[in-house]
Amino acid sequence: MKVCKFGGSSVASSEQILKVLEIVRSDPARRVVVVSAPGKRAKGDTKVTDLLIAAAEDALAGRDHSENAARVVARYSAMRDELGLGADLVEAASAELERRLAAPKDHPGAFVDAVKAFGEEFSARFCAAAFTARGLRSAYVDPKDAGMLLSEEYGSARLLPESYANIKAALGPMPDVVVFPGFYGYTAGGRIATFSRGGSDITGAIIAAALGAEVYENFTDVDAVYPVDPRLCPEAAGGEGIREMTFAEMRELSYAGFAVFHDEAVMPAIRAKIPINIRNTNNPDEPGTMVLPRRKSVPGRVNGIAACPGFGALYVEKWMMNREIGFVAKLLSILASENVSIECMPAGVDSVTVVFKDEMFPDDVRSRVFAKIEKDLAPDHVSYRRGIAFLVAVGEGMRTTVGTCLHVVTALSKAGINLQMINQGSSELSIMFGIRETDLQPAVQALYREFFVS
Repeated sequence: MKVCKFGGSSVASSEQILKVLEIVRSDPARRVVVVSAPGKRAKGDTKVTDLLIAAAEDALAGRDHSENAARVVARYSAMRDELGLGADLVEAASAELERRLAAPKDHPGAFVDAVKAFGEEFSARFCAAAFTARGLRSAYVDPKDAGMLLSEEYGSARLLPESYANIKAALGPMPDVVVFPGFYGYTAGGRIATFSRGGSDITGAIIAAALGAEVYENFTDVDAVYPVDPRLCPEAAGGEGIREMTFAEMRELSYAGFAVFHDEAVMPAIRAKIPINIRNTNNPDEPGTMVLPRRKSVPGRVNGIAACPGFGALYVEKWMMNREIGFVAKLLSILASENVSIECMPAGVDSVTVVFKDEMFPDDVRSRVFAKIEKDLAPDHVSYRRGIAFLVAVGEGMRTTVGTCLHVVTALSKAGINLQMINQGSSELSIMFGIRETDLQPAVQALYREFFVS
């Protein structure tokens, strides 16, 4: 049995939904279909989720939300017309969206999540109706009925462990193709909660793990995972994609900026040892990229390079810091008190640098952190630098090879890229390089040509 997830571009229009139908029909093992909300139909279009967020924010602020709501309903209405479905689907969609936008706003996070989830719910309802109308027996299943229980962390919810048994009991016996909305579930109190943005990947992986699927197929709009982001290095789009990678490699690359797969979605598949196959809805004959528990690696081979801007570095210096027991613990406690989550922490004898997303450190937080550091740690110097990007070179073959770091550094040096920091994970399958954001694109291009062209 296979679980298939189709992203926003795969269900953006009636034409795309019919492609999904043929993909599902072509393989009887494809028993569960997880869908995102409709994405962009063409350049300049707006994703349904973005329209829903805008409508929710307008409603919260007491502004008129009717224009964005009407644009959402119009998207589904166009699909209904083109797919020849009943008018009742659009009427139900319109009424439900208005109900959610008119709901109590005592908890803004829960309110926004309920509106956001509308996109996935009706995407799944429309797909199930289209499949059934064309002879493929399909059933829409709501996350509440399947027992998809989430924490009350609205906008970034986590799955509750009992959900796996619930989902297996609910979906396992079903004879028809199941069409399931991604991205959201329900709290124990019955409120809708969503995963972080792009969380339909997570839903698909959870269901694949719960049902013990032979493979989790993740359909998107590229033939395979490219070794670098084609938006930063256009020539990569014409090159060969990655055919095989391990769970650990995908997790490292996704977390560091790969946009193809949600970084949190790897974990349910890792625990259940279920292979992930990333494929193209528009070119389903391509085998895509297989993400496996293990693969044969080539010594020294870099399998992918991720690029991620938007970081800042907090630098704290104090003479004899290494002799002051608890210094770093106090520093991290100060950051934790302001809900700042760190990414890495290079340190010297008398100094420590803490790197985190710059968005976590607005001016008011920065002022409070600096004041606490001065009061509690009495540093000789403290400063903060914005505009840092990370390059992450990832590859299982790097573990056993001497000189991979030198290879990367030499390539960047030849391209005139100045390194601001280097950090290697304990797993030894990735090395992180901090550079200026302005150097990000030329750095990616230099490494692509060094490792994947020459």
